[in-house]
Amino acid sequence: MRLAVCIVMMFTSMLAVPQRQKSAPSEPTPKMIAPPKSEIKIVVDDYHGRKIADPYRWLEDPQSAETRRFVQEQNAYAQQRLESVPGKDRLRTRIQQLLSIGRLEAPHPAGNYTFYEKREGRQNQPVIYVREGRNEKDRALIDVNELAPDGTVALDWWHPSQDGKYVTYGTSPDGSEISTLRVIETATGKLLPEQIWRTRSASVAWLPDNSGFYYTRYPRPGDVPAGQEMYNRHVFLHKLGETNNANGLKDPLIFGEGLDPTHWPDVRLSNDGQWLLVHISEGWVKSELYLKHLADPGSSFVPVTSGKNFLYSGEILDGQLYVTTNEDAPRYRVFKIPCAHPERSRWKEIIPQTDAVIENSARLIGGRLFVQYLRNASSALSVYDLEGKHLTEVTMPSLGSIINQLGGTWESKEAFFAFHSYAMPPTAYRITLDGKVSEFQRVKSDIDPAQYEVKQLRFKSKDGTQVPMFVVYKKGLALNGQTPAVLSGYGGFNLGRTPFFDRNAMLVLLEHGGIYADVQLRGGNEFGEDWHRAGMLDKKQNVFDDFIAAAEYLIAQKYTDKEHLAIQGGSNGGLLMGAALTQRPDLFRAVICQVPLLDMLRYQRFQIAKLWIPEYGSADDSRQFDWLYAYSPYQHVKQGTTYPAIFFMTADSDTRVDPMHAKKMTALLQAQAANGPDRPILLRVDTKAGHGVGKPIGKLLEDDVDIWSFVFWQLGIRGS
Repeated sequence: MRLAVCIVMMFTSMLAVPQRQKSAPSEPTPKMIAPPKSEIKIVVDDYHGRKIADPYRWLEDPQSAETRRFVQEQNAYAQQRLESVPGKDRLRTRIQQLLSIGRLEAPHPAGNYTFYEKREGRQNQPVIYVREGRNEKDRALIDVNELAPDGTVALDWWHPSQDGKYVTYGTSPDGSEISTLRVIETATGKLLPEQIWRTRSASVAWLPDNSGFYYTRYPRPGDVPAGQEMYNRHVFLHKLGETNNANGLKDPLIFGEGLDPTHWPDVRLSNDGQWLLVHISEGWVKSELYLKHLADPGSSFVPVTSGKNFLYSGEILDGQLYVTTNEDAPRYRVFKIPCAHPERSRWKEIIPQTDAVIENSARLIGGRLFVQYLRNASSALSVYDLEGKHLTEVTMPSLGSIINQLGGTWESKEAFFAFHSYAMPPTAYRITLDGKVSEFQRVKSDIDPAQYEVKQLRFKSKDGTQVPMFVVYKKGLALNGQTPAVLSGYGGFNLGRTPFFDRNAMLVLLEHGGIYADVQLRGGNEFGEDWHRAGMLDKKQNVFDDFIAAAEYLIAQKYTDKEHLAIQGGSNGGLLMGAALTQRPDLFRAVICQVPLLDMLRYQRFQIAKLWIPEYGSADDSRQFDWLYAYSPYQHVKQGTTYPAIFFMTADSDTRVDPMHAKKMTALLQAQAANGPDRPILLRVDTKAGHGVGKPIGKLLEDDVDIWSFVFWQLGIRGS
């Protein structure tokens, strides 16, 4: 799966807080009113002849004594401001109950085994379970909870071999996502000697005879110039059992020499092991496919695609390549291509573009093509034969979303999917090859979906574009124009916002009489590639206009008002929060801004952010500088302006979005905003945590207790 800047919504003590009565937004509950003072050290940069001052450049160095002191003081200030919020102890109890609702992914069959990922109760990390045959009892195969008492070693990814004999998987500490690859034998649970470092978000393709696998990894520090070790992802071949090569350092390079360091290869192997397919992502609007005939020792990689700005993905079965692409079809279509003759003249369209958007690649399962669609921002699923004849439509449980990808292989007798919606916890389903659905497993929950109303609204954005938005609330709720509401969105990287079960955010709000609104902004994939491109590069302002229009619509339609509206977003959604609060500070009462991008003139200099230049642009380019400077939140804080109450959250091991963004923005706003004590600007920097992936439940609990204490305080919601 591509590493976007996407956020995974955030769960260590169980400290009880004395109960107090309801707090109105104007009541200053905590002891310390004024935030810590941050030193100003102005650095002036020249961007294409324009001088831009940066007063908090020093906060970009996480190791300096000054930055460490800043973080300590800000964490202490945030804790003190939040510790006495009334009802926090009862809020903690309910959030802990909600976080105990399990997580479940789609099962993945391989040979006579079925593997699936599940987290139950108070487990910090999910466990990989395996079932042998149809009737055997499931057993835990990979449980990384045993690796760290505090749950800070995460399971990052996993891939079974074709027959299920082995599973490769990656783990990383402290949310860093810098994975170490391991191999486990399914039948015995025995770990093989392999320990291959720097296999972040690894793509793995097992050889049919289980003698080894193709995989992707990153260079080690020192192998490339400093800073480049976050890029240069290449494809290697590892053989099991090679003496003195358990670390993979002697593995031959298969693909990547001369590749642009920011390009991102993935690998797939045909069912017979004769064809190797390499997929290269070049940002979020362009990819390429390369094909190699492994049965011919003298063959080289052949480009399959055009070099134009289109997206392609593919799978191979019996010498035929099935490609899903938006080439001249922004909602995607499917081609069938003979591997021996992949030239463009031999491409045959078998599934044409429709009014729905194909999401993910068409999957080859049991000699069928399973095609996952988005229709009005909700999941749909169709089954076709290998020539593109429509066989059946798979009935979805309700309006909602298929979780990640389908489970199944070319030889499976059945397929699997996992499904959830706003008030519907995840359930895994089995699909027969003719489309009949039965339940595989569900998580235990006390949530009754029938208690909640889900509506899909449409409103006009600034330029007249119709934009959809889901609103969710308890049935029978009186909408009096002052109902507390939280509006969230993302709007970028071709990633959609579809109905999802968010146990650690939305439900606690709904249970206390609030409204949750989720808007499908331009920049996502909900309506195809045209929708995505309308919210990127020089059109990024459309995303912010859509979000502001959504807030104005909720107010105009009497769902809420400015004093009872909070907004929430993380990562690219954190950038959205920064733009919304600087462009319309009058429109919101509170902002939750998580792991955000905020200084868009310097973002590309940190962590893996060069990967995002195709989506945002770079201030190093004079034309792109103009786009970025026009909205970059850090450069648009205005002295003497009253801003909403703001809660910035970041983490010290985030290797996607650098924590410097939240630190610098906090210091700047605390110095320049005209906020009173009832509208604090807070920062919390978590330790031993990253962008959010793999965060243990104890840390998620602390996150959520702080978030919802802040929201309830600001919107005047009783915490009981």
